[in-house]
Amino acid sequence: MIRPAGEGLEVYLCVEPVDFRKQAAGLAALVEDALDLNPFSSQLFVFTNRRRSQCRILVWERTGFVLWSKRLEKARFAWPKRGDTVVSLGVHELNLLLDGYDIWRFQPHETLRYASIY
Repeated sequence: MIRPAGEGLEVYLCVEPVDFRKQAAGLAALVEDALDLNPFSSQLFVFTNRRRSQCRILVWERTGFVLWSKRLEKARFAWPKRGDTVVSLGVHELNLLLDGYDIWRFQPHETLRYASIY
C-alpha cells in the first residue's frame, strides 16, 4: 500500500467538496486560485467529493503531478465541518483519516491548524 510518509511534510485539506471530474491540472488550479497556495511546492493537497466516498491527494514531484486516489465502498471519509476553506494537518493525521478514523471527534491536535483563506 502506498501512503504519504515523512516528517515535516505539510498537508492541506480542502474542506469544501470538489468535483472529481477534475484531474491533476484542475486540482492544481483549484489549489492556486481557491486556496491561494502553491501547487508546485512539496506539500500534499487533499480533496474529497460531495458524498465523501472518495479522496484524492495531489503532490508535485520534480517533473510532474502525482495524484493518489482512494475510494470507499460503504463508509465515508470523516471531514471537518464547513466554514474554513483549508485545514493544515500532519502526515500521521492524514493517514488516520485515510484509515477511516474520525480525527475531528477528538480534542484538536497540536498539528491541526485551521485557516480561512477568504
